Amino acid sequence: QVQLVESGGGLVQAGGSLRLSCAASGSIFRTKTMAWYRRAPGNQRELVASITSGGTTNYADSVKGRVTISRDNAKNRVYLQMNSLKPEDTAVYYCNAPFDIAPTLVYWSWGQGTQVTVSS
Repeated sequence: QVQLVESGGGLVQAGGSLRLSCAASGSIFRTKTMAWYRRAPGNQRELVASITSGGTTNYADSVKGRVTISRDNAKNRVYLQMNSLKPEDTAVYYCNAPFDIAPTLVYWSWGQGTQVTVSS
């Protein structure tokens, strides 16, 4: 079972930036598409961005142009650079490996996530 540890969240003002990091145990990480998800209070968890093992990226419309997902397979890490943050980006952010045919399904247990709070 791969362990996921997210970090890098915090409290920022609108317009600010944060870089989230996800550390994954196990070499199988390198073969998987990885994704960042978020869950805002009262909402379901939603997919924010994904990156294949080869580096192809995809973004939710709500963050497109403001967010960049990247990965370092040598370090078993995936990152989320978030710029021009908005109050509606406030959520707990998680990483995981989604199933290709059903991105809401993931391979591994969820980590504890990292809280991002954007003040207006």
